[in-house]
Amino acid sequence: MSEELKSKKAARIIAFYLPQFHPTLENNQWWGNGFSEWTNVASAKSLYKGHEQPVIPADLGFYDLRLPETRVAQAEMAADNGVAGFCYWHYWFDGRRMLERPFNEVLKSGSPDFPFCLGWANHSWNGIWKDEPHRRLIDQTYPGDADDRAHFDYLLNAFRDHRYMTVDGKPILVIFKPTDMPDAKIRFDLWRELALKAGLKGLHIIGINMLDFKDAAALGLDAITLSTLAVTNTANPVLNEAARIVWGIRRRLGMGGPRIVDYSEAIKHLVPDLNQFDCEAYPCVYPNWDNTPRKGRKGLVLANSTPALFEEHLRNAVHALGDRTDEHKIIFVKSWNEWAEGNHLEPDTKWGMKYLQALKRVIG
Repeated sequence: MSEELKSKKAARIIAFYLPQFHPTLENNQWWGNGFSEWTNVASAKSLYKGHEQPVIPADLGFYDLRLPETRVAQAEMAADNGVAGFCYWHYWFDGRRMLERPFNEVLKSGSPDFPFCLGWANHSWNGIWKDEPHRRLIDQTYPGDADDRAHFDYLLNAFRDHRYMTVDGKPILVIFKPTDMPDAKIRFDLWRELALKAGLKGLHIIGINMLDFKDAAALGLDAITLSTLAVTNTANPVLNEAARIVWGIRRRLGMGGPRIVDYSEAIKHLVPDLNQFDCEAYPCVYPNWDNTPRKGRKGLVLANSTPALFEEHLRNAVHALGDRTDEHKIIFVKSWNEWAEGNHLEPDTKWGMKYLQALKRVIG
């Protein structure tokens, strides 16, 4: 049994981890020197009475992910409170990496000694960081076999690391938008073949299902994790009853927004019946959500989130897993540190460690 399962916790919590918290050459060119996720966080405005913005980080401060001390502190905090590992968002554009420095240093240095997996954020980059969604920065393309093999060779360096998280011995790989990929199944079958040739047991490929596909096997996926909240934040919320409910209870303020849903109501619909899907499905839970730092009045706010309500949300997700074996009791948390989405487990100045303490009470 893998190290992260030895403590017999109620579930394996994998928290999505954003590496945007350091300046990069590209962001300097696109948005000005020093831009990072913190730029939008610090400049957020309160848009209505009772709107709690800006949200300010507490224990870890406005950190820089180029510092190994920060990465170690994050891992220690996560491990102490029941998080099994991080899912680092990974970016690959025809061989070009973006925001790669933090994870590359984690991989090369062996520190922190904390489990992880990778999630390919396979989407084009636009001006979403500054509420300019029509501004095109870099396109996600799929050039073909040579690029697929080069991409796998990069991933293999991570898959072979002793910290890499697995299901049934197979490295976990999360795919953000599997439906955006032409020939997704062909690509994933190739990667599984290459994994076996490299001495691995295969791959466990998990697609994020925004209620935009039904046949996971046709896309070459082994499992899915649900992201119904993502649907409520699009122009087409009628793909599923839960999404319709969450979308329908929003209310609009003057000047067109933001959209507001009470967190206590939203969490009733964010963990659907997992047995309705044709493959293994893992719940995704949300401690909070407010992406107005990025989108302003076009954003979505899950208002009045509290650690107690998050604890209830997480307990529902654990219950939804049923009597699965430990390896398959996976819950994704969105996210560890998506601060500009108002979506984080890391301590802020209002709640401190209370969300993490709620997680620890549920998971053990």
